[in-house]
Amino acid sequence: MTLDFNHRPGIAERINSAVDASLEAERAVTPPRNYLGASRLGQSCERALQFEFAHAPKDEGQEFSGRSLRIFAIGHALEDLAIRWLRAAGLDLATRKRDGGQFGFSVAGGRIRGHVDGIVMDAPTAMGLRTPVLWECKTMNAKNWRETVSKGVTVAKPVYAAQIALYQAYMEASVPGISENPALFTAINKDTAELHHELVPFDAELAQRMSDRGVRILRATDAGELLPRVAQNRDFFECRFCPWAERCWVSGVSGNAPVERFSRERAEPSG
Repeated sequence: MTLDFNHRPGIAERINSAVDASLEAERAVTPPRNYLGASRLGQSCERALQFEFAHAPKDEGQEFSGRSLRIFAIGHALEDLAIRWLRAAGLDLATRKRDGGQFGFSVAGGRIRGHVDGIVMDAPTAMGLRTPVLWECKTMNAKNWRETVSKGVTVAKPVYAAQIALYQAYMEASVPGISENPALFTAINKDTAELHHELVPFDAELAQRMSDRGVRILRATDAGELLPRVAQNRDFFECRFCPWAERCWVSGVSGNAPVERFSRERAEPSG
């Protein structure tokens, strides 16, 4: 009898491979964003944001895996649950406009945009919320959740804080009063289902800095100019996890090379 030591995938492996392949295929045909998202402008490296906006190819092996896409999908599903829970608790939480569209904003010729998770229009008196209130929801693993509870979202997750500030600033025109009232931030612990809620006062200076950053990225990319890295060497922790690290540090990228795929036919940034 000949022994066969070749690996034979079991049912779990076969199904999971098919699931991930379908998710990756769906992702591959999804059109990329043609704008800077408010959820991204708090990232510290402007060059990385430039690569992202210009659709510069990521380093080999840096595209989202099927597992990552499943994690994203679970996060969206948990946010839907949080909406149900908050409404059941008595909050008048609106997540869609009357025409069915998302609440959001668009500036700089449509090249800087944001879509908010929801707006609390009214709440039980006992909760002490002044409305209208911007609502932003994030899901986190237990470690990040505990850090956010301990330090607050502004310190623990500055990217989220920047997103909230931008939403409050730009949504004021369509929802008067939303920048006067602190935003409601909800964090869901994906490991334990614990909920954290905190109020985040409007930070006008942060919103202005992030808005200026967005315009700076647009103008530099239009001009084919490469913005500075966030660090002086590749060992910096953010650089080690950046999907464009090879392009940025090793591939001899210089001059206009990182933004060669950017379309110069887009509208000029405003403001």
